[in-house]
Amino acid sequence: MTVPDQGEMEKTVVGGLSALLGPGAVVTEPHELARYEQGWRYGRGAALAAVRPSSTEEVSRVLAFAAARGIRVVPQGANTGLVGASTPDATGSMLVLSLERLSRLLEIDPVDRTVVAGGGVLLSQLDAALAEQGLLFPIDLGADPTVGGMVATNAAGTRVLRYGDVRQNLLGVEVVLADGTVLDLMAALRKNNTGLDAKQLFVGTSGVFGVVTRAVLRVVPRPAQRATALVGAASGATVLQLLSHLERGLGDVLTAFEVVSADALGPVFRYQPRLRNPFGAALPPYTVLVELSTTLPSERISLDDLLESTLGALLEGEAGEGITDIFPGKPSDLWDVRHHVSESHRHEGEVLGFDISVPRSSMAVFVDAARALVAAEYPFIRVCDFGHWGDGGVHLNLVWKKDEAVRETPELKAELQPRIYDLAVTSFRGSFSAEHGVGPHNQAFYDRYTPALVQEVCRTLKARLDPQGLLGTTRLG
Repeated sequence: MTVPDQGEMEKTVVGGLSALLGPGAVVTEPHELARYEQGWRYGRGAALAAVRPSSTEEVSRVLAFAAARGIRVVPQGANTGLVGASTPDATGSMLVLSLERLSRLLEIDPVDRTVVAGGGVLLSQLDAALAEQGLLFPIDLGADPTVGGMVATNAAGTRVLRYGDVRQNLLGVEVVLADGTVLDLMAALRKNNTGLDAKQLFVGTSGVFGVVTRAVLRVVPRPAQRATALVGAASGATVLQLLSHLERGLGDVLTAFEVVSADALGPVFRYQPRLRNPFGAALPPYTVLVELSTTLPSERISLDDLLESTLGALLEGEAGEGITDIFPGKPSDLWDVRHHVSESHRHEGEVLGFDISVPRSSMAVFVDAARALVAAEYPFIRVCDFGHWGDGGVHLNLVWKKDEAVRETPELKAELQPRIYDLAVTSFRGSFSAEHGVGPHNQAFYDRYTPALVQEVCRTLKARLDPQGLLGTTRLG
């Protein structure tokens, strides 16, 4: 009997998929495949093909086809993830299942304050459609991910303090399992206390349990006004005192509390000359971006006046000790500064980024401990910390000039990662991935820090939902 070679098998698979999905739905040309094979920051592989179904039924057909032939599949949204979970491995034998054609907004219910969206709907599309109804899906990110991708990674962003992450704003999902079975969990209920909340099995699990094809999202009234200010603080302890003070006095309207250290903020003004630096040459040790928002019109209450009066009074009392500067400004201008932090660091040299969370009360001490650890043995590295102190998250970027390093970049990264993660997870009971999720880039640390029983439970679920182990490149158990 003649055994077909690999090329013939690939032609058979691609031909079968093309017959299932129609013309243009299967991508095989190398120059067209490239964007499906390269991740946003990490992850580069080789795909057998990229398939682009346009409906739940077509997703089901593709997965049933792949399962019958033992073909591994990696689900992919907008491919904006930062842990390599949305790209194929290097074998060239995986299919990329792109959600990009599942981009139809199905229903906005302004009374129920819900939206039903396809898994391939982009966050920007969702926001534009909701804006017409005076509504908002309150996940604010620098990237433009898909709904399915946001569910798979439990996306968060800058306003978790007020609104929570995707998990807290998800009411229902439709998921296609690895064998093509469609699981309908689309009930748009805020209250449903009937046992296991099965939809949560698919949130934050990198698509390895199933492919999200639709979701019911909880949305909120769009704010009528926002007010922002940059506040200089002399120390991390001062930052936390400010957070407590604002939550006590303005908790109903406090939307965001973003913190940027001087080392992290300096490159923004060096490489983004169009952005105004209100501090001058001497940046404070920490800068806090405070945002208030409300649905009340300014005729009822002026958030600008409220923020300025609250911060002004703070300066006059003991609670304001350590506050060095207050600069109110237009929200778009101040957020522009915050959103250019990561980009600016890449101009400084080599960057090793960490996405960490610890209890809020430990944040200042944790960052100081990380600085001390790095300074003791790596004096050529600057710790550039910034992020969401309001919800206990910090992006810890270690930045250095390659020609000043004592070792090559891959060696330094391999050495530094376990040390920083051990500090966060073991010493501070934190997380090695606050919001980026789990993927091949940080798989080893999931294996190291996740309790054995949790991994065993995940293995059991994987065996039931995907018995052949065909979905994704991430291993949760």
